[in-house]
Formats: sequence, C-alpha cells, structure tokens
Amino acid sequence: MAILKAFKGIRPPQEIVKALASRPYDVLNSKEARIEAQGNDMSLLHITKPEIDLPESMDEHDDQVYAKAKSNFEKFQKNGWLVEDEKECLYIYAQTMDGRTQYGLVGSAGVDDYMNGIIKKHELTRPDKEEDRMKHVRASDANIEPVFFTYPAVKEIDEIVARVVKTQKADYDFVADDGFGHHFWAIKDDATIKSLIDLFAKVPYTYVADGHHRTAAAALVGNEKKKNNPKHNGTEEYNYFLAVHFPGNQLSIIDYNRVVKDLNNLNPEQLLEKLKLVFDIEEKGSEIYKPNKLHNFSMYLEGKWYSMTAKKGNYNDSDPIGVLDVTILSKLILESLLGIKDLRTDKRIDFVGGIRGLGELKKRVDSGEMKVAFALYPVSMQQLFDIADTGNIMPPKTTWFEPKLRSGLVIHKLS
Repeated sequence: MAILKAFKGIRPPQEIVKALASRPYDVLNSKEARIEAQGNDMSLLHITKPEIDLPESMDEHDDQVYAKAKSNFEKFQKNGWLVEDEKECLYIYAQTMDGRTQYGLVGSAGVDDYMNGIIKKHELTRPDKEEDRMKHVRASDANIEPVFFTYPAVKEIDEIVARVVKTQKADYDFVADDGFGHHFWAIKDDATIKSLIDLFAKVPYTYVADGHHRTAAAALVGNEKKKNNPKHNGTEEYNYFLAVHFPGNQLSIIDYNRVVKDLNNLNPEQLLEKLKLVFDIEEKGSEIYKPNKLHNFSMYLEGKWYSMTAKKGNYNDSDPIGVLDVTILSKLILESLLGIKDLRTDKRIDFVGGIRGLGELKKRVDSGEMKVAFALYPVSMQQLFDIADTGNIMPPKTTWFEPKLRSGLVIHKLS
C-alpha cells in the first residue's frame, strides 16, 4: 500500500511566492531560464537552473553548476526567501486552467515504494538525465521540485480536501504569468493529517504522471543514502521524497503530436496512396482538423488537413500498447513509410505538446522546416493506468499534462 508522509516544508513567505515560484527545470532551456529570471534574484530558477548565474560558455552539467545550486539554496534560506515550517504538515496544491481546478495532496512518497513497484511508471528514463537530477539532489540535499503523481480517486480523501479548501484560507493564491492559477493550503491539524495518511495507506498503487526522471533521481539518491548510512533505521527523511498526488478523475491528458522533416523519398501523392491502404482518409481543406476519437488522426500536408481513421485489422484493441494511437502511428506511418525507427534518437522527427495548439503544426510545416504533421487523439487516464498495471512502457512522447506543477511552493529537505 502507498506511503504518504507529512514533513516540514520549506516555503516562501506569502508576499514573494509569485516572484519565487517558477516553471519546472525541464520545460525551458538555459537561455530561456536566463531571460525568465532576469532582474529577479528570488526566482527559483537560480536553484533549479543554476547555470544562469555562471558564464554561458560553461557546460550545464559541470560540477560548478551543482555547487551553485547548493550555495543559492543556502542563500535563499539565509535571506528568508525560503522558511521551514515549524511542524510536519501535509499540503493541498490546486491548479486552475480554463476554468477547471484540480486538487492535489502534497506529501512525502516512499523511496521503498518506488523500489518495490508500489509507485508505477509508464515511461523509460535516460541514465544521463537521471544522473543530472541525482547530482542536483545530492548537492542541495533536498527535493527542490515535486514530482507529479496520480492515483485512483478515494471519495473520503476528496471530501477531506474539499473541507479544508472550504474552511481554511489559502496560504498562496495567485495567477502566474502564463494565466494558470495556483492555490496552496498547509494542513497543520494533526487529526486531519492522520486521517489522510490512514486513508492513503489503503491506496494500492500510485502512478508517475509527469516527472519520471525527477522521481527516479529522488528515489535513487534516497536509496543511496540508505546504503551509505551504517546507522540507518528507516526513520530518516531521505527515505521519502516530494510528490503531489492528484486523483485520476480530476486529470486529463493533452495530445502530444508529431512533425517530420521529410517524406523519406516519397512525394505527397505517393504518401497518400500508401496511407489509403491502412487508413480511411478524408480531405478537410485548409481549416484545422482535430482528431475526434480514438484511432482517428489528422495530417497536415502541402497546405491541406486530412482526417485519417485506421482501418480495423491494423491495430490490436486488446493489447494495452497496441491500442495506443502513438503505436498505430509509429507502426503504420513513421516506421513503415517514413523510415523512422527510433523516436528517441531520430533527428528527422520532433514532438509538439497539444498545449501549443494545432496551429503550431501548420506553422512548422508552412515555414518549410517540416514536411508533414500528425495530430493524435489524447491518451486516457485509464489507458495510462492499464499500461502501468501490466508493466508495459508507453512509446516516447505519449502523454502531456497541463498545467505543469509550479516549483518553489514547497521544498522537502533530506536531512
């Protein structure tokens, strides 16, 4: 059963939270981070992307970068920009986008849960990216940024969360520059904390929704500390890491689309003729067409949009991986027709999160940068659960969650 633990969060004072909180480290590059943090000494990016305070010529994985993360974290605490709560708490973190709000429960997840498969994942991680975040966790001795988990909804947990939100004033309540609302409550009542922890202990599994590399790094560093401590007794804070848990029925996955640089020596007419063998195709003209159901795709080619529905017999609805539209697209088009075998390494393909809209696909093709674009119907939460439960791994770039968690609302120290 899943572990949820209260902890003494390290948080910014209310009056500076909007200035301090930042987007996650992995949604912007170093150049973008420099621009975003310019003129704002309190931006958490000075800790999560510390290379912005060093010469641009320096490799972002240089040891000096991680040392800078450590010194900046210490400076933020010394300046009173990050202050530790007096007692162990749980927290509620809510996000509002397009008039819809989702409520997450913030607490420490168990390193052992990750090692034992209680925390389930649906994506592969890259060792180099894991090591980057591990170095960052080691240097700061903290989980500076949370990971994004989901779990099958529990009515009693939802009711407690709703009661706290209704009866307690939010510690933080602001709209970030991207237009998304962020709301945060510290739960300090011991009885409420105990009830939530007891209820959560009945949750059989939790699932990594977003942040697979951060999750792996946090758990591996915790396990590393355990092995290196001859006096380890299981109560140490490094046995846990920072996570926000959202009930699955409050989340939705956004489409994750593809653009390709060339047609693999085919001309547009030849590509269409080959596609007609495995898809029912309907030309939609110049107006953007968005897929409207599972196994329906849209393609933008030579200034025209097409609806493409995979013909039965070309996919397997009883296979948790085979049923995915990313699998169908990869097998029937990317691999067999366009010669793209490895989505992780092939430079001819790029991926566009649905939050950018399908107009972004049109723009990149019309500019001549790309030759063709494909839009997919989004994966469902049930599909994510099914894949993780069966021990399968989704193809790369399958899920896109929005809004992203804002970093800096609470930090978890490992000692």
